[in-house]
Amino acid sequence: MSKNRNRGYQNKKHGKFNNASVGDKAKEVLSNIDENNRVMRMFKDFSKELDQKHDRYERIVKLSRDITIESKRIIFSLHSTNTDMDDKKQSVFVDVETRLNNLMQTNFKQIALELHGLDPYLYQKAYTNGMQEFIEALVFYQYLKNGEIEPWEVINRNFVYENEEKVKIILHFSHYDFILGIADFTGELMRRCINNLGIGNVEDCFKLCDCVRYINAGFLGIISPGQKEIGRKVYTLKQSLAKMELVCYNLRIRGSEIPKHMLVSVLDTQQEMNDDEDEGFY
Repeated sequence: MSKNRNRGYQNKKHGKFNNASVGDKAKEVLSNIDENNRVMRMFKDFSKELDQKHDRYERIVKLSRDITIESKRIIFSLHSTNTDMDDKKQSVFVDVETRLNNLMQTNFKQIALELHGLDPYLYQKAYTNGMQEFIEALVFYQYLKNGEIEPWEVINRNFVYENEEKVKIILHFSHYDFILGIADFTGELMRRCINNLGIGNVEDCFKLCDCVRYINAGFLGIISPGQKEIGRKVYTLKQSLAKMELVCYNLRIRGSEIPKHMLVSVLDTQQEMNDDEDEGFY
């Protein structure tokens, strides 16, 4: 057996295989294929269906990317409300609300129309990043304006649309995306807390820390075997909470001896708190 293989390799190496004859044979086979054959038609339909699926997936990815970019810009605008000027706050809130509604009525509606009549789980990865970023911006806006965030059931009502035939279309909005968006939202609260410390607004630091601590307690009750994304988000959440608790500690213990405008520099010089994972998230 090995000799035959070696002999075949040597013949091929010395050019004893006629490549032209192989090409002619292939051409002959192709020329004899019946295009109207049932199997050929079936595979052509499969090819067309896959091309449509890939094109649809790419369109949804582009829409999700636009949602992500706009959501990040909205979050940046919301951080500018960290001021005592009520008129500026209200103008930012009005602008942000308009932009959030625009995303729901344009980008998300287009995604819903693309997925109408299809299995949404086949395309969930195409827009999950945009959905998470949007939820982060939405709940951040709700918290800053109203001091609370709406539950999943209420937010889910915003993803109900109608097509040109007045047919009801519902965009798939999973609890998974909602939870991950909430986890990202805690990072914005941490940044808000640090900014408040820099301008001397110490009261909100304790309020924001309590909110993140409450969310962290909720995540501790989640059993997520095999969900690496949740574990990664929770790890980041713990780091944010540790920084906020460090801020509150310095305000409570050392706030009377250190000027408020110098507390941020004091925090930068302190060692990072221990981030050992002891809650079962891996």
